[in-house]
Amino acid sequence: MGDFSADISLLLAFSAGLLSFASPCVLPLIPGYISFVTGRTYEGLVQDESEGKGRRAAAIHAGLFVAGFSAVFILFGLSVTALGRLAADYQDLIRQVGGVVVILLGLHLTGWLPSRVLYRERRVHLNRKPAGLAGSFLVGVAFGAGWTPCVGPILASILIFAGTKSHLGQGFSLLLAYTLGLGLPFLVSALILHRFLGWFQRVGWWMRLAGPVSGLFLVAMGVLIFFDLLGRLVPRVPGF
Repeated sequence: MGDFSADISLLLAFSAGLLSFASPCVLPLIPGYISFVTGRTYEGLVQDESEGKGRRAAAIHAGLFVAGFSAVFILFGLSVTALGRLAADYQDLIRQVGGVVVILLGLHLTGWLPSRVLYRERRVHLNRKPAGLAGSFLVGVAFGAGWTPCVGPILASILIFAGTKSHLGQGFSLLLAYTLGLGLPFLVSALILHRFLGWFQRVGWWMRLAGPVSGLFLVAMGVLIFFDLLGRLVPRVPGF
């Protein structure tokens, strides 16, 4: 069966990716991102979808975009985990400080402890997409290297979590799970853009709840990291 605590860690990282996708900084911009990376207008994308055309091209461009920001996030995770290994003698202190930082980031997202620094955008702006398939990958890299008020705290929390791990493979797995949570909905949206927009119009209420829900998620995660409780959430099954 494997290590249940590792499964819980990956589930938390995947959930964090979903929350990043559903954040007010990303969700309303999905049609614009898809239009930008495919080089098609929104009207053209909807027409292609209704006629059953262009799905393969949209999937390829969206996949390369996801691959671009995934590469950046995973490299971040490996770097942070490597630094954590160098400071192995201070792992408990690093974990506790990291837990406090994650709690503060969560309180920021709930609105209870706003920070002007975190509200500043550090997003890379591209006026024109580089040509071809490589261009979609480069746009993904630019997205991954940027920083937005919503995605930043959640991603930073996963990076802090990765920094408490002793093996590079664990840090890699956490960031891979996070990027899957963020990237898979993006791929699905690219394939069914018109239906995605119809769904989005029905869940406008989520924009008011996204910050508090994400913030409470991070506060809970910070408490688990601080007290090293993650591995105790689910007991091991005897014989596995």
